[in-house]
Order: sequence, then C-alpha cells, then structure tokens
Amino acid sequence: MLDALRNAWKIPDLRKRIKFTALMLMLFRVGTFVPVPRMDPNAVRAMIEKGALLGFFDIISGGAFKQFSVFAMSITPYINASIIIQLLTIVIPKWEELAKEGEAGRKVLAQYTRYGTVILGLIQATGLSIGFKSAMKPGILSNIVVIISLTAGTAFLMWLGEQITDKGIGNGISLLIFAGIVSRLPASVLQVYSLLKVGTLNIFMLAIFAILGVVVIVAVIAVQEAERRVPVQYAKRVVGRKVYGGQSTHIPIKVNAAGVIPVIFAMSILMFPSTLAGFFPNNKIMTSIAEFLSPSGWLYAVLYALLIVFFTYFYTAITFNPVEVADNMKKYGGFIPGLRPGRPTAEYISRIMNRITLVGAIFLAAIALLPYFMTAISGVNISFGGTALLIVVGVALETMKAIEAQMLMRHYQGFLK
Repeated sequence: MLDALRNAWKIPDLRKRIKFTALMLMLFRVGTFVPVPRMDPNAVRAMIEKGALLGFFDIISGGAFKQFSVFAMSITPYINASIIIQLLTIVIPKWEELAKEGEAGRKVLAQYTRYGTVILGLIQATGLSIGFKSAMKPGILSNIVVIISLTAGTAFLMWLGEQITDKGIGNGISLLIFAGIVSRLPASVLQVYSLLKVGTLNIFMLAIFAILGVVVIVAVIAVQEAERRVPVQYAKRVVGRKVYGGQSTHIPIKVNAAGVIPVIFAMSILMFPSTLAGFFPNNKIMTSIAEFLSPSGWLYAVLYALLIVFFTYFYTAITFNPVEVADNMKKYGGFIPGLRPGRPTAEYISRIMNRITLVGAIFLAAIALLPYFMTAISGVNISFGGTALLIVVGVALETMKAIEAQMLMRHYQGFLK
C-alpha cells in the first residue's frame, strides 16, 4: 500500500488528485466545528449521550453531531436517498430503463438523488429541531435557522463528495464517512490511556484487544475480497469470415455483496424506539419499549442478528438478479458448463448466491455483535464498533483499488504513446 502511494505521488496528475482530496477532507473537518446558530451545544451533548443511535450518528459524522455543527446530519440523507432511488428503480419501470441507459440515465438518477437528499434533509432537520427544542432558543426563528443550517450543511457535503469523486481519488461520499470515523481515533486512544491510568483496563486486556482487532481486520479484508467465481463458456459464432466467441470467463459472486448497509438498517430499526424515548421522556409507553430493547439485553442481540441476516438477503436480492444474468448469458451465447441456458442456469446461480449470502450475513452479524460481547466480558465500553470497522476497511480497500486503477491506466497510456 505504501509503495502504491509512493508511486502515485510521483505522477503529477495523481499527485494533484491526492492533494485535492486531502484539501476537501480538511474542509470537511473544519466544518464540523462550525456551530449551528441559536443552539446550546452542552444541552445537545447531554441529550445525545442518552441515545445509542444518536451516538452512532455522532461516530459517522466525526463528532459533528455531538457538537451540533452545520454538518451534524453528515451525509446520511444522501445515503438514504441513494438507497431509496435504488429500490425505486426496481419498482418504477421508467427508472429501470434509465438505469440501463448508461451514463445519460445515471445522470438523471443522480439528479433525482440530489433532490431526494434535500427533501430528506429538510425532514430530518425538522425532526431534530423538534427533538432538541429544549436546547434551542425560543421562537419560530430559531426553528427556521436550525432547519436551514442543517439542510445546507448536508447539501454542501453532498457537493463536496461529488467534487472528490470527479476531481479526486475514490468515492467522495465514502471518504467523507471514512474521515469522520477515523477522526475519532485520537479520542479513543486518549480514552484507553485514561482507563489504563485509573486501573480499569490492564496491559494484558489491552494486548488481547489489540490482537483481536488485528484478527478482525484481517477477517474483514478476507470476506470483503472473497468471491465465488462461476465459470462461463461462450460458444463460437461465425459472422461472415470472422469467428467470434469461444473464450472462457466467470461470474464473480461476492460473499458480502451488501456491504455494511444491512448493519445500518438493523441498528436504525432497533434504536428508533430509544431515540423517540429520548425525545419524549414523559411517554411511559415509549420508555418501556426502549427499556425492553436495551442494547445490554439478550433480546436486542438476537433481533439485531436476525435483522442483519434479513437485510443482507434483501439488499443482495435487489442488487443482483440471477434471471437477468442468465438471460444476458443466453443472449450472447454464454453458458455454464453442464447446464442448459435459461431457467436451469438462473436456478443454479440463485442457489449459489443464497449459500454465499448466508456466509456473508453470519459474518456481518458476528462483527456487529462483537463489541457488545467484548463489553459484556471485559466491562469496558468499546466505542469503536464493528460497523465503523467495516466502513473503514471497506473504504480503504476501495480507495487503494482506485489509485491502482489510475496508475494502471496511465501506465498503458504511456506504453501506447
């Protein structure tokens, strides 16, 4: 990885892209310290510490949520809008046609995603202004200022992410989330040092945590890169005097095709009652439900794992269609050795996908529940959870692949010239 970065720095165009990406990420970090007007940060911080889901949002935003800065909502409205657009492309035939039209169709869907981001940002900002009303100065003007500030901050982050994708290295939205999570590492290190100083954590336990962390990182990389390659053979076709086809290739089916999305969905659903209970502390029904679904209970762990497995299958099913893959293979003369094209091929691919997805779903559930088990065993609160680790490792791998692809492209350009 260090060699790749060193070689990339020697190429002027790549060096310019890396500098631009670093500058945009610095701008993002500066914005996390710009407070929203007419809000009391101390009162907001006290309310956030009571809600587990709000704490997770604070990790994603790099501490901007706890400080209630203009970037407090981070890029989550954009992520939600992107997921909704992906789901609607399956339901709405016209949008499905746009998705298949190539670059022009993707630009239209990207524009819809931007509109959806602003709409969801306004809704979420309105909910936050209502929920944190006790930390806000009285008056309707305060509500308007808070809603506009939060929505504008999210819209600016969306633009920032798109600029990084176009003029920088890697996926801009993913890098913003990555930067927010990594920025919490110094605070986590100081927390560990303070625990060692007061004797709550000993050196032996810290060594076990470090070894376990390395093992988990290696496992995450292995599963993120793992794939089942289904062999495909293309028959020879004679067109005029030329012979086409006859080559062998494969269909890569990833073990963890859904990424970290199932974990985020499951956590959002389970933590929603406790979040509402924090906003309405006098409601006995909401408080009882929040206590029943407490993260420290066994019921929470069971439901968490089941929801992760469910959403892994759900998201994989809407992003990978075996019937469509089989039809495309049949259209271009491709077949899996030993199977007839069409329905038998689709059933075979679907069967493999279901088995592979089960492995990925169990792995996601295990990684997501690992911090809870470690906290229960050691008694030490593990703030850097499995979800954050999955995001950090995944984005790091994705960015390194983008750098290598840029270097390979320039290598071939130089060779052809």
